[in-house]
Amino acid sequence: MADQTHVLFVEDDDVIREATQLALERDGFAVTAMPDGLSGLEAFRANRPDIALLDVMVPGLDGVSLCRRIRDESTVPVIMLSARADSIDVVLGLEAGADDYVTKPFDGAVLVARIRAVLRRFGHAGGVAQDESASEVGGGTLSFGELEIDTDGMEVRRAGQPVALTPTEMRLLLEFSSAPGTVLSRDKLLERVWDYGWGGDTRVVDVHVQRLRQKIGQDRIETVRGFGYKLKA
Repeated sequence: MADQTHVLFVEDDDVIREATQLALERDGFAVTAMPDGLSGLEAFRANRPDIALLDVMVPGLDGVSLCRRIRDESTVPVIMLSARADSIDVVLGLEAGADDYVTKPFDGAVLVARIRAVLRRFGHAGGVAQDESASEVGGGTLSFGELEIDTDGMEVRRAGQPVALTPTEMRLLLEFSSAPGTVLSRDKLLERVWDYGWGGDTRVVDVHVQRLRQKIGQDRIETVRGFGYKLKA
């Protein structure tokens, strides 16, 4: 149906792929399941899904490379699937532009909850409170030195040049800009940006902060050791 959320699922294990597809379809999702990265990329370009679930270790084009290819073309949300919670694959996937990850074996209900949490984030970027530390340039625009954030148009400029952010990076920046100079803990950012109602892996936060720094300036977001991060006002 046209109003169904379309999921691209790339997984080379036949049993996991078929079982997960059935579970997602029972929860109301439309699923396109592919066994390798190259066919996954073709399916992405042909169908333009609402979200992509990519296993890290798939043949042809691995999940991390596939994520990079998707991110070059789209800001569609991406969740990586990894068999090892402590694997460097997790970090590589996030650095490639993934928004979240789930470790295998996973519970179907947990996977659905994570998918819905990501989709909620992408459905609306959320508002941002005005703070007296941020000077208003006009309308819904906040200015922090050479960094300008248009909270109405959801656009960011650095030294007058547009900065391309993923929706997750934008939400992260909005959280920081709502309270410049205030330290935000990793757990609080997980709750507010990733919509985690439970404990999560703070590496998700760390990698996204680093990606955001590369785009808006390394010194704009300060690490407060033992506490979290803050946006320099």
